[in-house]
Amino acid sequence: MMLALEANNVIALRLMKLMRGGRAAKREAHLMVSEKIAAAVEASASLATGASGHDVVRRYRQHVAANAKRLGKPKSNRGRVKRARRRRK
Repeated sequence: MMLALEANNVIALRLMKLMRGGRAAKREAHLMVSEKIAAAVEASASLATGASGHDVVRRYRQHVAANAKRLGKPKSNRGRVKRARRRRK
């Protein structure tokens, strides 16, 4: 149940990032797909080596928490300011 609630929050954060478009959205889309593939492989390997369903869900929750932390960070404008200054010169 908690995994579903936490994943829903990450989905909302990802959708907001994807709706903004640009390079960041493209990177996020690629990262999202690669993370899902890696998580599925990890879960399959865990189950094949005898892990319980509880262990797999706990690990998924760790991945979801890391994504929530990364996506929830406020975006810095430092890179944009530097690029804008370079263009003016």
